[in-house]
Amino acid sequence: MTFQASGSFDIEAWDADKPYDEQGGNRLTRVHVGKTFHGDLVGTSSTELITVESPAGPVAYVGIEHVQGILHGREGTFVLQHSAGSEDGTADTQWLRWLIVPTSGTGELAGIRGVGQISVSEDGGHTWALEYTLD
Repeated sequence: MTFQASGSFDIEAWDADKPYDEQGGNRLTRVHVGKTFHGDLVGTSSTELITVESPAGPVAYVGIEHVQGILHGREGTFVLQHSAGSEDGTADTQWLRWLIVPTSGTGELAGIRGVGQISVSEDGGHTWALEYTLD
């Protein structure tokens, strides 16, 4: 059975290192992010991102996020793989996707698989949607 979940999250920490590579106007930076989730998932996460900035602005990031919480009444952990970008450095052309890393679920979330996305509102708020299955 496929489940739909959604909610919002708050960014509690955004700790960016100095760029570790700068060439041709592009900068690569490692960032640690801490989040608190609300909605169908209540919990916290720790994320490591690699971000790309060009002269146009932030244009891409990849990351791994370890989530701990309660999803639709089931408690456990799982890992999300992030893939995100923007065609021109603006929010109008961005895409932000998640993949639940297979075999990463623990506790009552063991066997979880799925995909999701993040949306950023004009006021900077973050919402998320997740489609998942449980073995």
